[in-house]
Order: sequence, then C-alpha cells, then structure tokens
Amino acid sequence: MLDPFTIAIAALGIFLIAFMKGAFGGGFAIIGIPLLSLVMDPVTAGGLLAPMFVIMDLVALKYWKPSTWSKPELKLLIPGLCIGFLLGFMLLKSIDRPTVALLVGGLTLAMTGQWLLGTGEAKEQPRNVALGVSAGAASGFTSMVAHSGGPPLIAYLLTRGLPKAVYAGTSSAFFTIGNVFKAVPWLIIAQPDRNVWLLMLVLVPVVPLGVWAGWKLHNRLDQKELTRACYLLLIVTSLKLVWDGLRGQGLI
Repeated sequence: MLDPFTIAIAALGIFLIAFMKGAFGGGFAIIGIPLLSLVMDPVTAGGLLAPMFVIMDLVALKYWKPSTWSKPELKLLIPGLCIGFLLGFMLLKSIDRPTVALLVGGLTLAMTGQWLLGTGEAKEQPRNVALGVSAGAASGFTSMVAHSGGPPLIAYLLTRGLPKAVYAGTSSAFFTIGNVFKAVPWLIIAQPDRNVWLLMLVLVPVVPLGVWAGWKLHNRLDQKELTRACYLLLIVTSLKLVWDGLRGQGLI
C-alpha cells in the first residue's frame, strides 16, 4: 500500500480532485477516482477519499468564503442533500451501484443535451423549489453510494446563471457539508487499516497545492469559459458513469 507506485498514483488522483475543487468548487471528484482504482479496491478508495474530501473542503474555504455562497440556492439544496444521504446510507450495502451510475449518467447527459446541441451558452432558468430539492437529494444519494454526487448538483447550478465565483462558492459550500456528513459512514464501512491511514497522511500536503492551482485557473477563466469548461467536464463525468454502469451490468 505504501510502495512508491501506489503513492504516486494516489497523489495524482488527490491532486486532480483538489484541483477541480479549487477551480470549480467541487463536483468533479470522479475525474480523479479512476486513478485510485488502479492501486486499490473501490471500498478502500472510498474510505481513503472520505476524510481527504473534508481536508480539501477546509482548504477550499480559504478561497470560497461565505460571501461567495448563494444562500437561496443552498436553502433548497441542503434539505435535499440530507434526504439523499439518509436514503443512500440506508441502501449503501444493498444498492445496485451500476444501475445507479447508469441512471445518473444518462439523466445528466440528457440535461446537458440542450447545451451540447445548442449554441454553447448556458440559459438561466427560474428558480424551481422542487427541482432544487431534487437536485440536492440526487447528489446526496449518489455521493453516499458512489462518491459521484457532482453531476446532479452541477447540472442544476449551471441553469441558475450564477456569477462564476458564486457558482464555485455555492458548490464548495454544498460539498463541504455533504463530505462532512458522509465521512463517518464511509469510514465505518471501509474500516481503513494502518497503511491506509499512513497513506492519507502522506497525501495531505498534496491537497493545498491542488486547490491553489485550481483556484489560479478559476481566476484566469471568464464567465463563458468557466461555464463551457463545467459543461464539458459534466459530459465527461456523465459518460464515465454510463460506462461504469454498463460495465457493471456486464453489457460491455
């Protein structure tokens, strides 16, 4: 577990996830997770990532302060998040994860289809209470069962036309709360051994470097570039979920 190859691959995965949090406020952790699966099983990876996410969130709060949060959006998203986490925790050991991945990936691709087939411009939609709560619940559920809560939340926030700093700050606040909630359940399920805890300690210095590098990129992107980047990353993460779902069901 502590051989140089494992450390190098895990460090790269943690850096990518932290970078995404610094640049976009979170939601794209799935970009880095496949790297971890090269050197450890999914449950061990989940147990390692749970506390690392919390550390990333605490570092990110240095950049995404409460002044960057959209309180009206969080008032809708957080109750849904709690509902989703409760359902996810209750079903964590019995849920068919490939089916969940396939459904979430497919639905998110459908939600981004208008942007993909259109002009590439985000279109702001009126705030919808049911949609906001549902997005929070879907994100909480998929985050708990598969560390992939980003697509539902990001797809919703991109329709709100938020300024780029508010988009990133709101996303960061949402995932900070969510990652604190799910850390203990994942640690109970994964039960990391001594080597995993040591690996976490080795990886801690990578976190602030990744968040800082991502924040630098965020500052260089204008509103349209950030929105375009988020949509493209959302498509990539959704396709990854669809692939995982199909492969998990033995269809490919």
